[in-house]
Amino acid sequence: MTENRQWTIAARPNGRALKESDFALRTGDVQPPRDGEVLVKVLYLSCDPAQKGWMENIGGYMAPTNIGDVMRAGGVGEVVESKSPGLKAGDKVMGQLCWQDYATLPARELEKVEDTGHLSAVLGPLGSTGLTAYFGLSKLGKPFPGDTMVITGAAGATGSIAGQIAKIGGCRVVGIAGGAEKCKWLTGELGFDAAIDYKAGGDIREQIHKHAPHGIDVVWDNVGGKMLDDMLGEIALHARVVICGGISRYETGTNMPAGPQNYFNLIFKRATMHGLLLTEYVSEFSAARARLRQWIESGKIKYREDIQPGLEHAPKTLMRVFTGANMGKQLIKVA
Repeated sequence: MTENRQWTIAARPNGRALKESDFALRTGDVQPPRDGEVLVKVLYLSCDPAQKGWMENIGGYMAPTNIGDVMRAGGVGEVVESKSPGLKAGDKVMGQLCWQDYATLPARELEKVEDTGHLSAVLGPLGSTGLTAYFGLSKLGKPFPGDTMVITGAAGATGSIAGQIAKIGGCRVVGIAGGAEKCKWLTGELGFDAAIDYKAGGDIREQIHKHAPHGIDVVWDNVGGKMLDDMLGEIALHARVVICGGISRYETGTNMPAGPQNYFNLIFKRATMHGLLLTEYVSEFSAARARLRQWIESGKIKYREDIQPGLEHAPKTLMRVFTGANMGKQLIKVA
């Protein structure tokens, strides 16, 4: 039988950075599909900050993980064998394929996708990252033409798409990212109006004020900690604050980052702060993907993929997300 490599959860990285020893590699036989199931050859896997939270069993919005479970990850693959009438060999599908070469799953847990020559895009701008940006803005951020939007983690997969959608809507967009190369990409290629390099030193809040002198109308936060606090201190009247992620909380050791001292500005400015989970909008995915695809094909949205080859390097590849080594969507090319 064909062998199947699988990375399993070996430890819980609660309150600390990920380590390679948090995962264990095992090899077994591929499991043939039963009635209603399909066997999928995994092609690409998505790397997302939420995966560390799944390992830690925090948040409560996903089923808990156990030590020894195959590491969860969204992926796209090709059907090798099907015992379901809805799918056939050769079809491309996406779903929770996990860190492995082959996945045997019920067909109902998979979504058939078009192979248009950019298959990996269904995990990025046409997948969870693009959809998160789309719904975070259309449902929560609600930008108006002329609004100023500031984004942390702006060169990441979701932040970069959110900024471009805001530009399509006529907003002034300021991105905060780490490193001159990322900032140049934001302003030079993606059309952001300004970029702040937090690694270059200087007072971040002062730089935010410089680029948003009349206040921030829409805050898109992927970081948390002091950056979120600085932005809250600079919000405009009736600002909308969208909490998409909190990368700072994943690398903090035993102590969580301090809560925002400027939170009372939400009252002074009559602003709102919302948490964002994509699962609330599943019924609208199809329409959102159609709009995103239209923007990509017309050149209004550009994206970058950071594709690292080899399932054997999966732990190191995921760790790139937390050190900021990636630019754009971080993916693992399995096959």
